[in-house]
Amino acid sequence: MISIELIRKEPELVKKRLSLKDSSLSLEIILDLDKEHRLNLSKANDLRSKRNKVSEDIAKAKKAGLNTDKEILAMRKVGEDIKSIELKVNELKESLDINLLSLPNLPNESVPQGKEESDNKVIREWGDDKKFNYKIKSHLDLGEELNLFDFERGAKISGSGFPLFIGKGAKLERALINYMLDIQTNKHGYKEIFPPYLVKPSAPKTVGQLPKFSEDMYFSEKDNLWLIPTAEVPLTNIHSDEILSEEQLPICYTAYSACFRREAGSYGKDTRGFLRVHQFNKVELVQFVKPEQSYEALELLTAHAEYILQSLGLKYRLVELCTGDLSFSASKCYDLELWAPAEQKWLEVSSCSNFEDFQARRGNIRFRRDSNNKVELVHTINGSGLATPRLLVALLESYQNENGTISIPEPLQPYFGSEVID
Repeated sequence: MISIELIRKEPELVKKRLSLKDSSLSLEIILDLDKEHRLNLSKANDLRSKRNKVSEDIAKAKKAGLNTDKEILAMRKVGEDIKSIELKVNELKESLDINLLSLPNLPNESVPQGKEESDNKVIREWGDDKKFNYKIKSHLDLGEELNLFDFERGAKISGSGFPLFIGKGAKLERALINYMLDIQTNKHGYKEIFPPYLVKPSAPKTVGQLPKFSEDMYFSEKDNLWLIPTAEVPLTNIHSDEILSEEQLPICYTAYSACFRREAGSYGKDTRGFLRVHQFNKVELVQFVKPEQSYEALELLTAHAEYILQSLGLKYRLVELCTGDLSFSASKCYDLELWAPAEQKWLEVSSCSNFEDFQARRGNIRFRRDSNNKVELVHTINGSGLATPRLLVALLESYQNENGTISIPEPLQPYFGSEVID
């Protein structure tokens, strides 16, 4: 959430930076609500001060034996006025908060300006094209021939977009998850968490999923719980409403979770195979850091995600998103895109974002400085390390052999238990 103090102090600056994400956004309603809220709050405070002063005078008058009926009656009226104004103050505050929650985060000044995906900036590419002297197959054909997954039976059980992994396909999925968790915990120092998959409404609100993206999430109305679209949701909320010590930072968490997304806005997009599903697996990376260290932390977290791709020998590119393509909550974001040889396209496998204090303000996540005892909001960083569906696509297509088998990259072999899928 954007600070109301910043909006109040520098409305034109906020308007300008917001327009880089969405030119249709306006601050007028928020500024009007804030002005009216503060005005009524001031009225209520003045009346309370008046009541306290007159109450003292009444007490003194009663002690002196004077009649105070008129003053007491007047103060009853003041009390009623205070209650009425307090009700209005609460209504205005609720409306103000709703409008603030609808505003996206401000893009960092370093983010390249642009309106859409085509304006994103490719930072670098890594890896070489796999050389094939034979006709290669898609991940769908490979999966069917090797009996790795079954989309038809998955649909029979749960509907379309819910893949069913079978035999060596299930084993490969598990191997990837365990490999990525071990890398992030043993090599990069993350603490592993196994989070709940159902969360209270406050949790997705903290990260910016609610209220804006409610239609893309699954909801249990009876329990008032939401299925997580990513482990970012529970991980970020571990420290909601807490004041951390400076020495605790940075805090680095990683977690495997299943992820659930309705993909309500996916109409017309490619939904074949693993390219867009309603349930998938992902290893998540989340960091809580001091504000002055957050952009260095973003580069480091991105490198941690890249390491997985490099160790598996998969061609990828790092893309910096332009202002118009940034997510709702992000101040700056890098996408990692894998090259799928049979698909002949780049597939996003990770987004690594700095949210600055946007999520921390929504979740009330703070830390206390050692030097001055001052309490400040932390900055939050997160990224996929990685999502398995598109990783699986690129791996199967890149490591296929002419005889129809699939080679397993060397670092993954101890987890899978063999060198090849046949």
